[in-house]
This record gives sequence, structure tokens and C-alpha cells, in this order.
Amino acid sequence: MHILQHQITIVLFGFFVAVSRSLLGNLSSNNLGSLGKPQDLTSLGYNGLFFQQLRTFIQMRTKLKVVDNSGAKWVRCIQALKGRKGARLGDTIIASVQEAQPRGKVKKGEVVYGVVVRAAMPRGRCDGSEVKFDDNAVVLVNKQGEPIGTRVFGPVPHELRKKKHLKILTLAEHIA
Repeated sequence: MHILQHQITIVLFGFFVAVSRSLLGNLSSNNLGSLGKPQDLTSLGYNGLFFQQLRTFIQMRTKLKVVDNSGAKWVRCIQALKGRKGARLGDTIIASVQEAQPRGKVKKGEVVYGVVVRAAMPRGRCDGSEVKFDDNAVVLVNKQGEPIGTRVFGPVPHELRKKKHLKILTLAEHIA
């Protein structure tokens, strides 16, 4: 019974049954050990829920791409300034620069403010449509909310207009 519980745990956390069989010794006396291919997981009522990536808020330790020319490449979120769960599109965060270009305006290890301009979490619009992006991205700003860089790369949602980030919208090359 103990070995059966380990197999169920491995299947529920999304590992292939072939891996569990090699770890547990090719058990064929029960239902889970006799599965041949990963496609056979659907025969148990498994619908691939654990294979999908969970899209959540921008929270502490989230790594974000910097999409302006301030000199930073990647930042890690320290704190979301609004909301208990985390930050969404247009919210301001405090972040630490993880990777930077050699002669940029910001250096590695610096603590900066940033506005979330792209988020992988879906955000509903008032017309019933949803907007979501492939990555999480941020534009670095100073304490007054003015952008540090002079250009913004990639698409930026027009929801930033409601959050009073008009300067970022004017610098953006494409508004989604």
C-alpha cells in the first residue's frame, strides 16, 4: 500500500508514469504501474490540469523583464505597493535589479520602483475581452512615477491610462 501511495503522488504532480515505474521497480500488479504511455493518464480521469502553468499576480520574488532603455535587463520584485495578493497591470512595485548592462543608468543590486506593463495573468476589460501577455515586464520609474528610460519596447496595454501612467504610454512603440 505504501508503494501505491508514492505512485499516485508522482502521477498527481505531473511526472510521467515511465519515471515512476523506473523508480519503483516496474510494478504491474496494480492499475498505475501497468500504464504504458503518458497518454494513458487520461484513462484515469486525468485531464492535464497539473501540466498547465498557473498564472498569478506579480508577487515577491517574481522575476520580471525590463522593457525600457534604463540599463537594467531583469529585476526581481521585492514588494507590490498596492493590494494584498500582489501587483497587476499598471501597479507599482519595488524591485531589485538582478542583471544590468555595463553603462546603464541603473546598476545591479540597486533597489528601484517599476510599473508593471505586461503580465501573464489575464485581465478583463470592460467590453468583455481579456488581455494577457506571454511574459511579465516592467518599466522602471523614479519615486514621482516618471520613467527612467527614454524608450519603451514592445506592446503596452491602454489600461495604463486609467492608472495615470500617460508618460509611459507616450514613450511606448505599440499600445495594445
